[in-house]
Amino acid sequence: MPVGPYFADFLCREFKLIIELDGESHDFRPAHDAQRTEYCGAHGYQILRFSNADVMGNLEGVVTHIKTTLAKAHPRPLPQAGGE
Repeated sequence: MPVGPYFADFLCREFKLIIELDGESHDFRPAHDAQRTEYCGAHGYQILRFSNADVMGNLEGVVTHIKTTLAKAHPRPLPQAGGE
């Protein structure tokens, strides 16, 4: 998803939340990632970073961390899956 001149892996504009999944390609461009993080932070976005290994090996923990972050950012309960 575009955020200014950068792209986010996953973006929720309503909550100003970016989720980045960092694989090996991020090892080769730390300056670019730092610039993107600075730009997004300056525009009010919070960035959560997870390694591909985290997602593959601890998906439940990753989802829990995202839910906790969203709950702190939103005063009302989040909708449940299935639209309930």
